[in-house]
Amino acid sequence: MCVGPKLGCSKEEDLTYHHGFGNHFESEAYPGALPQGRNNPRIVPLGLYTEQLSGTAFTAPRNENRRTWLYRAQPSVSGTSNSFSECRSGDTASPSLPQMFGGADWSIDMKLDPNPMRWGATPLRSGERANFIQGMHTLLGSGDAACKSGIGIYVYAFNTDMSGSDSDGEDLHMYNSDGDFLIVPQQKVLWIQTETGRLTVAPGEICVIPRGIVFTVNILNLDSNSEDESFARGYMLEIFRGHFQLPELGPIGSNGLANSRDFLHPTAYCETEDSQVNKSCIIVNKFGQQLFHRSNPHSPYNVVAWHGNYLPYKYDLDRFCAVNSVTYDHPDPSIYTVLTAKGDENGTALADFVIFPPRVMATDQNTFRPPWFHRNVMTEFMGLIYGK
Repeated sequence: MCVGPKLGCSKEEDLTYHHGFGNHFESEAYPGALPQGRNNPRIVPLGLYTEQLSGTAFTAPRNENRRTWLYRAQPSVSGTSNSFSECRSGDTASPSLPQMFGGADWSIDMKLDPNPMRWGATPLRSGERANFIQGMHTLLGSGDAACKSGIGIYVYAFNTDMSGSDSDGEDLHMYNSDGDFLIVPQQKVLWIQTETGRLTVAPGEICVIPRGIVFTVNILNLDSNSEDESFARGYMLEIFRGHFQLPELGPIGSNGLANSRDFLHPTAYCETEDSQVNKSCIIVNKFGQQLFHRSNPHSPYNVVAWHGNYLPYKYDLDRFCAVNSVTYDHPDPSIYTVLTAKGDENGTALADFVIFPPRVMATDQNTFRPPWFHRNVMTEFMGLIYGK
């Protein structure tokens, strides 16, 4: 099924997606590229190289196990003879990237503060050029990525691409060794390329990129002459443990909130032009909140076919089926949970991604219309996507 981006797409073709949350899919950029009946045959179709990407331990329960088999034109290990080096600002031997992801050293810059806080829209200074990595800023966090506990909350503002004609210097591609990214655009449509395919993510949509998957974030239809929207802006949540999942529905039943069928996964795509296939690039690795880089002799986007259930995906928030009271009072805001990540305590999440969409308030005349004031054992961070 062809599904164009929410705000229109001027690329050469609309993208196609697989529908369904957590499903097992298979995809081929070229017919016959996917082995049949086995994962790792001695002779792989089209002379491809077999790799498995695991998102969980091998022995994780079947309903939680995540992995994808990749069939590549060039093996990933062909670039690993070049060791990773720390990114350092001002170091001419490395790309112009911060040493710490989001620009903050958590051991020094993060401070406890019990006060409520409020921020304005993330700015981009006049004349500044920044890509997705350079334009990322840490706001809040808890736990420790190295210990696989906690979360990070970021905002981004950038106006150049990580790769292609609108990028500065060599193409940059990134993967996160610390956890899963949940990206929430607020301004501009993002064009995201990953090892398993391509996605467009517009304001009003979200995208999840799991741990370990190489990706590139560019701006779709960037107009550098537009003063109002000359840069992309948005939010990002990172979880250092586990993966996002749909919340249980309980007495709500089998339907409602975010429905599984509305989550979209990319289809296989690989570079075919020699100028792109064998183009050297820089691979950036986020590891323990630090950024590391190494050169790579070819594009990482050479996966010709794949099958599995460990994939990036996107979701249109307009598809959310809100549930509310039709008699009196307001139910708890947890009824607006789109995605959740398990915590250590049963019933208490590591992180919930919750939205407050347009909805009908059908309560009686004696119910106070705004939601009630509450003090919560969980810290809340709210971001505005549209409206006032």
